[in-house]
Amino acid sequence: MERLQVYILFLVILHSIAVEFACKAQNGASNCSANDLEALVDFKNGLNDPENRLSSWQGKDCCKWRGIGCSNTTGSVIKIDLHNPFPVSSADVTRYGFWNLSGEIRPSLVKIQSLRYLDLSLNAFGGILIPRFLGSLKNLEYLNLSKAGFFGTIPPTLGNLSHLQYLDVSSEFSALTVESFQWLTDLVSLKYLSMNQVELSMVGSNWLKMLNQLPQLTELHLSTCGLSGSISYLTPVNFTSLAVIDLSFNSFNSMFPSWLVNISTLEYIDLSNCGFRGRIPLGISEIPRLRYLNLALNNNLSANCLELFGGSWEQIEVLDLGEIPSTIGGLCNLISFDLSGNNLTGSLPEILEGMEKCDSKRPLPSLMNLRLSSNSLVGKIPEWLGQLKNLQQLGLASNFLEGPIPASLGKLHNLTNLGLSGNQLNGTLPESFGQLSELSVLDFSSNFLTGTLSEVHFKNLRKVKILDLSSNSFTLNVNPNWIPPFQIRNLDMGSCHLGPSFPTWLKSQKELRFLDISNASISDSIPGWFWEISSNLSLLNCSFNQLNGNLPNPLSVFPFADVDLSSNLFKGTVPLPSVPVELLDLSNNKFQGLIPQNISEVMPDLIFLSLSGNEILGEIPATIGKMTLLQVIDLSNNKLTGSIPSSIGECSYLKALDLGSNNLSGSVPSSLGQLSQLQSFHLNDNKFSGGIPFSWKNLSSLETLDLGNNKLSGKFPSWISDGFPNLRIFRLRSNSFSGELPLEISNLSSLQVLDLAENNLTGTVPTSLGDLKAMVQEQKVNEYLLYGKYRGIYYEESLGVNLKNQFQKYTKTLSLLTSIDLSRNNFNGAFPVELTKLHGLIVLNLSGNQISGQIPENISSLHQLASLDLSSNMLSGVIPSNMESMSFLSYLNFSSNNLSGMVPYKGQMTTFTESAFEGNPHLCGAPLLVLCKNGNSDNRTVLENDSSGEFHDRWFYVSVGLGFITGILVPYSILLVRKTWRRAYFNFLDRLIDRIFLV
Repeated sequence: MERLQVYILFLVILHSIAVEFACKAQNGASNCSANDLEALVDFKNGLNDPENRLSSWQGKDCCKWRGIGCSNTTGSVIKIDLHNPFPVSSADVTRYGFWNLSGEIRPSLVKIQSLRYLDLSLNAFGGILIPRFLGSLKNLEYLNLSKAGFFGTIPPTLGNLSHLQYLDVSSEFSALTVESFQWLTDLVSLKYLSMNQVELSMVGSNWLKMLNQLPQLTELHLSTCGLSGSISYLTPVNFTSLAVIDLSFNSFNSMFPSWLVNISTLEYIDLSNCGFRGRIPLGISEIPRLRYLNLALNNNLSANCLELFGGSWEQIEVLDLGEIPSTIGGLCNLISFDLSGNNLTGSLPEILEGMEKCDSKRPLPSLMNLRLSSNSLVGKIPEWLGQLKNLQQLGLASNFLEGPIPASLGKLHNLTNLGLSGNQLNGTLPESFGQLSELSVLDFSSNFLTGTLSEVHFKNLRKVKILDLSSNSFTLNVNPNWIPPFQIRNLDMGSCHLGPSFPTWLKSQKELRFLDISNASISDSIPGWFWEISSNLSLLNCSFNQLNGNLPNPLSVFPFADVDLSSNLFKGTVPLPSVPVELLDLSNNKFQGLIPQNISEVMPDLIFLSLSGNEILGEIPATIGKMTLLQVIDLSNNKLTGSIPSSIGECSYLKALDLGSNNLSGSVPSSLGQLSQLQSFHLNDNKFSGGIPFSWKNLSSLETLDLGNNKLSGKFPSWISDGFPNLRIFRLRSNSFSGELPLEISNLSSLQVLDLAENNLTGTVPTSLGDLKAMVQEQKVNEYLLYGKYRGIYYEESLGVNLKNQFQKYTKTLSLLTSIDLSRNNFNGAFPVELTKLHGLIVLNLSGNQISGQIPENISSLHQLASLDLSSNMLSGVIPSNMESMSFLSYLNFSSNNLSGMVPYKGQMTTFTESAFEGNPHLCGAPLLVLCKNGNSDNRTVLENDSSGEFHDRWFYVSVGLGFITGILVPYSILLVRKTWRRAYFNFLDRLIDRIFLV
């Protein structure tokens, strides 16, 4: 690419070198003109120069000033180069602001009419407009204003620069816009045009035809510009000099622009993520100079790989496509092959095919970079990869590869970067990897690798700087006095077995910057020598071990570090770092004492703070509100007292605030309503009193509001039904709220957990609850509810839910839970049949109210229901027989109602005991001990009509009466017939009576 740029800008650069040489050759013999000097001084006075980079702008000879170039013949200023040589870099954030210029661009610059070269790029001009008067610099050939902080519309007056050959106005975050390309057609000398990240969505559909009028254009960069529409056809093609075209990350959604194959000068094509569809033209492989082709992230492109890769590809070095070829063995000049981030499926290709096309006896003799990461590849890693002897980078991360790691990879002695993370690899690490002496990056994280690692595995890894073995099951077994051959910079061995002793070999690592030994089975104290090397650490993660003892106070780490010492056994007072840090997690330890009052002074730039799960006392310092960058404050599960400082309302970036499970009291501050970005809000299990401030209506980003188990009172906040489109969890349990629920509560379209139990709510249960959209459908996608995520650390949502008459804590599967709990209030009226529309409901608890009427016949349509509690109400009628089909139901309580008839003891209903139905005097049948009188299993025909019992009772008494009469009259009539029978009968009775008296 460097060779290409030299070619493109040859004349401009050659001219600049000549100017510099000429200026130096003058040795101060000639000064710049008074006009130019005056203009430059005024121009400087408009600039802010915090680093004093223009300190050389003194005296009368401006040709000697830094960044100024003059003509060798006239002495006129022809060049101003004030680009920032040290721009902001994500790799080196400490350089932020270094050598940035800002301020204004004064019109006096126009007085320098001889100016040909102007570069103000990579500065920080604070959102000012690009001056229109720049279009008056008639002789300008080079103009670079890229990423300089300009804002607004690019002035069309730049079209007056008819000599302009190089124009770069690339932006950041679409801060610049262009409304039309008409003015560009006047730049007849233009060779280089870059407008990356400039908003071009308004330029119209003929923008390509306008650019096609620039026959000398050599490079075109329009990446991430919001362009759309079809660019499939262009006739005629006037781009006769075009070598570079970058239209990546736009949304054309059109057929592939096949006209590109007619531009024989093309060397670099980037059309990634453009929404192109259709077949890749075979002619693209015949473009004679093409070295770089990137068509990635166009998911609807297709090609006949056999034909496409059978083309000449004379100069191709880098391929990044959206489809994996069946063979690339014949691409003998291929240096880099990148298919990362596509939707590739299947196993790795047999790239050895076609090797006979190359003169070398080895396949792909020039291949140095092979990247297939972030796809859906399956199968094993083939042994033949070990034959790619020139391979330097191998990226197969984030696929579904399985099986062992081939030992042949240990023969790739030129390998510098190996990434196999995020697969399903098993087995152990081959000892041959210890011979990769050129390796600098080794990442096997997040697999299923096991086994013991010894000194042999690291024997010759002298150059390794990044080592990531985390999320496997390795056991490190090295000599206690082992000194590694490397000086590591990033070490991540989380979830590897390093303990029980603290690893002493870390003492030798003087260049360590990022250390993660979390969940490493270490049950020891941290030795004193460790704090001597920790001052260089930008990441210190020792969480989830059994580390014990007191920590030094202050903690020694690098400025703006992330410190995670959570889930250990540390004790003592809360330690603070010696320098400002951005993340501090000391949760789930045994820290005591107070939160330090100077916490905001020590860590003014803190973003993540968690001290939860300790034994911290006292009040929350009011100064915490000065930490305005905080996104997470978690002080839950401590012994804090006092009230909430209103100053927390100043933390405007806050995403999660958890003060639950403490002894806090007083009213809740209305100032918290200023936290417009707050998503998770927990004040549960405290002693707060009073009502909910109306200002909280502004918390429009809320997803969780948990105020349960306090002493809050007042009317139910009816405004909660407005303006909370994302609210998932609403919990007011165990307070003293009163009043009725508004029908508009159904506006909470994202609500999955509604817990209003144990309050004083009245009225009927709103029928509109049946319209809660998030409960109508079953929740099938498990989404971890993580808030304030920062560099891999986050606040994880959790909630205690009354399920099966006992509280269970939900975390990982909370997003799948749907629950309504209105128990122990004063609701009345009939059971709302509309609730049966909530087919995704898992928990329903209406117990302890005054709900009457019958259980809806179609309650079985709640087929996901796992817990149903309707106890202690006034329900009557029979239990619907179709409840036997509710196969997920594992807890049922119908006790203490007025239900009647036979229990439908079939199917799922046979899993419940007598306690689920007791206290209903008119219920009968198993599992109750009360038998239904006719033994009929059909309760509807036996017990629906109570008059049938009266009918049987009447016949009982009639039969008894008839029997009595028959027993008297029949013997009496017989005795009337003969006298001897009468005498014998009464003599028998006399003897019988005498015997009874004798006994």
